Amino acid sequence: MKNNKFILEEFLDNAFNLKSHLMEFLSIKESDLDGFLANAKMNLADLHPGDALTDVSDFYTEIVGNRHIADLAAWHITSRDYIADTLKLQQRFSRDLVLDFGGGIGTHALANAMSSKVEHVFFVDINDTNRNFVEYRAKKLGVEKKLTFCKTIKDAQISKFDTIVCLDVLEHLADPASQIEIFSEIMDSKSIALFNWYFYKGEENEYPFHIDDVQVVEKFFNTLQSIFLEVFHPILITTRAYKKIK
Repeated sequence: MKNNKFILEEFLDNAFNLKSHLMEFLSIKESDLDGFLANAKMNLADLHPGDALTDVSDFYTEIVGNRHIADLAAWHITSRDYIADTLKLQQRFSRDLVLDFGGGIGTHALANAMSSKVEHVFFVDINDTNRNFVEYRAKKLGVEKKLTFCKTIKDAQISKFDTIVCLDVLEHLADPASQIEIFSEIMDSKSIALFNWYFYKGEENEYPFHIDDVQVVEKFFNTLQSIFLEVFHPILITTRAYKKIK
């Protein structure tokens, strides 16, 4: 396994070979890739049906296609310094059995799989394309034996996780409070969960797939404060670390 410094350097250098993985997986030429990524956020937002969408999960399982991969890839490439700081944070806390919930294009799951402190990573994502892409990347990077790919947490068949990583996901859920309650049930007193959120649709509705309902958000924060205690870390990012209140 690689040491933490090497993992970060590799991500900062090429985002774990993300561009080459995208070209191969999507069968897209390098000359077309930059335009594909540049328009990714707008293309994904344009797909969202707005209030006509009755089930949030439908957007990610039935509608997005490979545009979600493109949006996430563009974010991870253009915001590489910020993403690297989230990798530093998970290096600080990740150990043994790790749940990566809503893992997207797999940056954090792959980094955890490279870590000597991590026994196994369970990558959970409802989008079939995302799971297939990350499995493809894991094989390319030689860490496939440390990853299991699941559509739901139940599919992992693990009663307790030592680390839970849930980044850039909670704002996409219809009931994020219920999700963190589920997380608390699969953590023990020594487990650490890493969360962030962005309950905001944007100045010009560029994030129509985010939840911003006041009652939903207040329920989330009330639930968070009732079952979790924040664990200090010195990294200046929006992601927070939590343990269960005993």
